[in-house]
Amino acid sequence: MQRSNQSKTLPSRLKRGAVAAVIGLVCALAITAMVTPVWVAQKVTYQTYIAADGQAAYLDEGVERLIGTPMPLSESALRADALQAAETRPQVEQQWVVETVDRDGESRQQISRLQLKYHYGPWSLLPALLAIALSLLTRDPLIGLFTGIVAGASMLVDFDPAGVTSGATPGAAGVLVLYLWLLGGLMGLWSRTGAAKAFAEFMTDHFVRGPKSAKLVAWCLGVVFFQGGAISAVLVGTTVKPLTDQHNISHEELAYIVDSTASPIAAVIAFNGWPVYVQALIFVPGASFLATDADRIAFFFNSVPLSFYAILAVLGTLLLSLDITRFCGPGIRRARLRARNTGQLDAPGATPLSARQLQRLDVPGDYRPHVIEFLLPLTLLIGIAVVSTAIGGSPQIILAFASALVLSMAMALFKGMRPRQIMQGFGNGLQGVVVASAVLILAIVLGTLSNAVGGGLYLMMLLSASLPFWIAPLCLQSIAIVTALSTGTSWGTFAIVLPLAMPLAWSIALSQGLDNSLLFMSVCFAAVLNGSVYGDQCSPISDTTILSSMTTGCDLMDHVKTQIVPASAAAVLAAMLWTITVAVLV
Repeated sequence: MQRSNQSKTLPSRLKRGAVAAVIGLVCALAITAMVTPVWVAQKVTYQTYIAADGQAAYLDEGVERLIGTPMPLSESALRADALQAAETRPQVEQQWVVETVDRDGESRQQISRLQLKYHYGPWSLLPALLAIALSLLTRDPLIGLFTGIVAGASMLVDFDPAGVTSGATPGAAGVLVLYLWLLGGLMGLWSRTGAAKAFAEFMTDHFVRGPKSAKLVAWCLGVVFFQGGAISAVLVGTTVKPLTDQHNISHEELAYIVDSTASPIAAVIAFNGWPVYVQALIFVPGASFLATDADRIAFFFNSVPLSFYAILAVLGTLLLSLDITRFCGPGIRRARLRARNTGQLDAPGATPLSARQLQRLDVPGDYRPHVIEFLLPLTLLIGIAVVSTAIGGSPQIILAFASALVLSMAMALFKGMRPRQIMQGFGNGLQGVVVASAVLILAIVLGTLSNAVGGGLYLMMLLSASLPFWIAPLCLQSIAIVTALSTGTSWGTFAIVLPLAMPLAWSIALSQGLDNSLLFMSVCFAAVLNGSVYGDQCSPISDTTILSSMTTGCDLMDHVKTQIVPASAAAVLAAMLWTITVAVLV
């Protein structure tokens, strides 16, 4: 009877999804034909200096970039009044401009870059919203993502297939090689050698006494791997899944623990690449506490105690690990009871992103697994990532995963496993991540398109009018959330929202005469940072969401639907705390 109901439900979902897809695509085509894009110039002000040859310059990741001779802002074709009066698209894509500003009572020259952008008003959000809605409706993220991409591509002012796919290269190609081929191959090899199973048995014999302690191990690893984002999701999910599976921890619970410690912990224990990346986006002319690189990094760390969402998210997963589930919502509670009572780690009808090849044990009969086959490659992987971060400032993750894979193969050969059997395990691992690779590629392309048609830019333009200071953090958090949900990336949202939000917050602080402008700026910064993390965490097109689902064996949409309740509770409480902080202390 259950199979019959599922077979009836699936076609109805697909029919509804097909209808919604057609309506969405028709809307996208109508927008392109009937709605005139709004041309705006995104202004980014840099900390410039005079280079040795007398030209203005600025530092870009330590490299000196010459600006040349900037033109007066009043003569620029990209200034706001010129764009409003223009009847056709400006021919200039970007310009360096100079203007006179009043800073601390003195008139100074300020150099900025104007970049031509456009948006379609609220219609700019259509591609991402269409992808999310169809993913939820059909439970098939491939259908939703593909439809969103087609809709977004049709809305581009200049359709360029190479430009559409450029979001997947070269950086995203490295992500695919790392997180999908190497990760899949390593997981497949561990299934073939029984290393993951041996690790689970070792932990059970020595440390884990039941489901609660198994989840605590997962939470502790999430805190230890505080580099954040996809790296943490992959390392934690891969490490703890065999352990938690053995103790009947539902995949929805595990995916939430992995995802909700991945990026939030990086915002709290910020000894990683986040401060260096973010500081370049938050320079505000006239704000002395943001004047230099060191000032902005110090500002980041001083704002950590205000990262209320990140703190609450990490504490929430700790409570879940302790079996305190009142705040988790009915989805996770049902999943917990199902797994404990029936041993079913997935909901009926679930389609996990990680294929069955990565979930079954396929050890040759004459091979004896040992826990060292899991611990040594994992230690090498983590060691290379940590040491390379300490030396060069960023983890060499591809090298780390490749080294762990080679070591696993060498150990299996040394113990007598035949090369053909090793390659079978590696091949099974690659097969197991085929769907995830497709989802991740499409998610990257959709995020690129969402930015191209002006979704994030439009959201920030809504705040161009004057705001009461006490509601500014809530508005900025909301903008960051929608942008991150639409693009599936927290770092991408930082790049879109922070250069616009920080000058806006500073303008509000000055115009409304706030006594504690530093605290107000810190709260607004934390609201954007944490709103981006929340939106990224809950977006079905986010790489961390996808990889958390894949490495834990969870159905992607089951993970999204069960996670959004506790994550949203933390986000609402954080918004209340920011509002109270500003209203009382500023």
